[in-house]
Amino acid sequence: MEIREVFARNLRRFRQRKKLSQEALAHDAGVDRTYVSALERCVYAASIDTVAKLAKVLEVEPADLLNPEA
Repeated sequence: MEIREVFARNLRRFRQRKKLSQEALAHDAGVDRTYVSALERCVYAASIDTVAKLAKVLEVEPADLLNPEA
């Protein structure tokens, strides 16, 4: 599994665990909802800064979003 796929899977899983919509996550992280959707579909690759912003909102470590075994 490629890193984008790992990130997309973990992003969706952690977002759903927190019961956040894509829109709520995007708002809290300061990004566009369509960007969150594209990240979850592996359309875009997130910058390291974006990974950090999303992890902060999700209350996980940035490495958790990139961990293939998370």
